[in-house]
Amino acid sequence: MAQSIGTRDSVWWAAYWTNFLGEAPPWYKLTVVGFLVANPILLVLFGGYIAGWVLVLQFIFTLAMALKCYPLQPGGLLAIEALILGMTTPDHVGHEVLTNWQVLLLLVFMVAGIYFMKELLLFTFTKLLVHVRSKMLLSVLFCFVAAILSAFLDALTVTAVVISVAVGFYGVYHRIASGGVRLDADVPELHREELDQFRAFLRNLVMHAAVGTALGGVTTIVGEPQNILIAERMGWVFVEFFQRMAPVTMPVLGIGLLTCLLLERLKWFGYGATIPVAVLKVLQEYDLEESAKRTRQANARLVVQGLAAVFLVFALGLHVAEVGLIGLSIIVLQTAFNGIVEEHRIGHAFEEALPFTALLCVFFAIVAVISDQGLFQPVIDYVLSLPASQQPGVFYVANGLLSMISDNVFVATVYIGEVERAFNAGIITRDQFDLLAIAINTGTNIPSVATPNGQAAFLFLLTSSLAPLIRLSYGRMVIMAFPYTVTMGITGWIFVTWGL
Repeated sequence: MAQSIGTRDSVWWAAYWTNFLGEAPPWYKLTVVGFLVANPILLVLFGGYIAGWVLVLQFIFTLAMALKCYPLQPGGLLAIEALILGMTTPDHVGHEVLTNWQVLLLLVFMVAGIYFMKELLLFTFTKLLVHVRSKMLLSVLFCFVAAILSAFLDALTVTAVVISVAVGFYGVYHRIASGGVRLDADVPELHREELDQFRAFLRNLVMHAAVGTALGGVTTIVGEPQNILIAERMGWVFVEFFQRMAPVTMPVLGIGLLTCLLLERLKWFGYGATIPVAVLKVLQEYDLEESAKRTRQANARLVVQGLAAVFLVFALGLHVAEVGLIGLSIIVLQTAFNGIVEEHRIGHAFEEALPFTALLCVFFAIVAVISDQGLFQPVIDYVLSLPASQQPGVFYVANGLLSMISDNVFVATVYIGEVERAFNAGIITRDQFDLLAIAINTGTNIPSVATPNGQAAFLFLLTSSLAPLIRLSYGRMVIMAFPYTVTMGITGWIFVTWGL
């Protein structure tokens, strides 16, 4: 009897363990449990400063392992434990969330607003892919258009559109080439070679576009979530933010596009693949068929989305309202004039942004711990002890290195808060505060292209359904991003140090 009870208990514990963090690897689950067990012991033995730093490193670990498990759950458990242990307070977390309410509105409403513009974006990238014959020109256009769109729209949505284009065309050609057979092994030899070359071609384009989202995302308030957070702290509106960043972001944009051209010309780091002629013919025929089937209603939707995009650019430029509310107006205009009035159809638009919005609130809880325990104070004191001319460059490097392994929104949130406290304490002047804010924004946005951990768009691409189709692994993405990291990162540092 006792043995059967023990067996029953072990079965229940096995069920709980299976449910805990779901499909995450067992070693990862054990690591998270180890974190949760160790933190109270560290707090008692070594105090809040050491325990706080360990907590921050643990949280960065969950961000770095985002491919194993979305950071919301393990990071959220760490944040809840920090609150229970008194390393911060619910009131302080609530204060951090309220202080950054514009970032949350941006994520919730702007991302959803751009969701209803996907048809226009899909149309744009499709026409580029089908009608531009020069691979070098096509690559630069994908990079540049992604940059322009990401400056006014959401980088994740732009990346999602590029993924949709690539998945769609890959599927069309693969079905035709295989005669309806799914497995690559069943494709005739000639077609398999074409398919491999087509995969390489698509890898090139999506990586150029992903880098483009970073090039454009650093330039404006709406390009990345941390941008509006920094702008809010600094009191900068859309145009002023662009002007402040331009001495760094415009040279970086030029170097980024030049890097794109050189990579295609020299065919280094996996670039330079061209589309097979047979594949191009298939895709052009498919595009003609789809265009012929386009109805008046579909064309009318494109016109409405185009007008909404124009409204968005002017509304942001003139700062007619808070950014999140402009996003809400985009939702209303597009759904009203395109006949999207069912609640469940509108609800899908919010699915993409809400998980990251929740994760951002967990960020703010960790930021509250950092503040209450004074974790970054020695680092900030050291940097501020350097000559004023050296401080922006050091901040740029520090933010860049940390953003490569962590999330750039989290890094920017931490550093801008610490620098703001130094300004409020009278340690730095307003002019120096402005320079450091520029360094923090560019430092978190530009070098972070080095890994999928730093850029949400890169991580989104890596975890999409497209990545296995075109054989885009974590390692291959790091290799393909490396030349951009070097050229753009060094350019950013030069202009942050000597160009401001």
